[in-house]
Amino acid sequence: MKALLSKTTGLEGLTLCEAPDPEPGPKQVMIQVKACGVNFPDLLMIEDRYQFKPPRPFAPGGEFSGVVAWAGEAVSSLQAGDRVIGGNRFGGAAELVAVDEDRVIVMPDSMDFEDGAALLTTFGTSQHALKDRARLQGGETLLVLGAAGGAGLSAVALGRAMGARIIAAVSTPEKAEFCKANGADEAVIYPRGPFDADQRKALAQLFKDAVGEAGAHVVYDAIGGAYAEAAFRALAWEGRFLVIGFAAGDIPRIPLNLVLLKHAEVLGVFWGEWARRNPERHRHNVAELMALYEAGKARPVISERYPLARGADAFARLANREALGKIVVQIG
Repeated sequence: MKALLSKTTGLEGLTLCEAPDPEPGPKQVMIQVKACGVNFPDLLMIEDRYQFKPPRPFAPGGEFSGVVAWAGEAVSSLQAGDRVIGGNRFGGAAELVAVDEDRVIVMPDSMDFEDGAALLTTFGTSQHALKDRARLQGGETLLVLGAAGGAGLSAVALGRAMGARIIAAVSTPEKAEFCKANGADEAVIYPRGPFDADQRKALAQLFKDAVGEAGAHVVYDAIGGAYAEAAFRALAWEGRFLVIGFAAGDIPRIPLNLVLLKHAEVLGVFWGEWARRNPERHRHNVAELMALYEAGKARPVISERYPLARGADAFARLANREALGKIVVQIG
């Protein structure tokens, strides 16, 4: 099979080459991959900065869609020919991948392969964050940092479906217009760092002005760095701060006196591990998410598509933080 393999650390180590077909076990299925989504954890894994480090060479790509080509003898819920979404830590940027049965779901008939490869990681994370962790309510204000990316835009869509007022925080006017065209009520454009002390204060005031005097009930932070504390200062009393990721590169340190003074909650969001530990609740959430997709309320916005031969360009595009919405690698 053809696969985009990470042979050495970094994007320059990605190489398209021939690789042995995987050998699935009795509880696994072999998927003929049609499309692979590109996500920030993939980049961290390629750069050896993720908490899980697969042995090289490996194909990146933690979410993908395709057709079941073969089902192991102990597989009961899937069969050859099923159109499916697969989730794995890696392996999606290849023509074939072997996946455990419980990491695969059947796609709705109305869903195409590209949407299937672009939906579950970002929308699953945001659904768990907003619903299970932050308990977002209709009428509340949600501030989304990095709102134009795949994760941020999924939070915009789901926050809108939950009846919240959505403030999209982004780095350019183009991204601001993109977010407003895709469901945000308002947008705020933040400057790029690094920031000195006065600039940090100005950044916090920028977020405070954007959310209004009452503050943001929930902050969805996929950026980290200096933006985290500034956004935290814009929280409402008893606000909830969601730690999604650190696209800015730096892990922030939020002063605990702010947490105390705002009577606030800082909530970590590790969706993959939560799903593993809570399989029944995860299945319920996925079913709810698929219903939202069918209703047109949870649709990924795919802005760029790359063939497998240019798969390395897709990951580089995400690394440059230039992408709007989701990027997909087309394989089948």
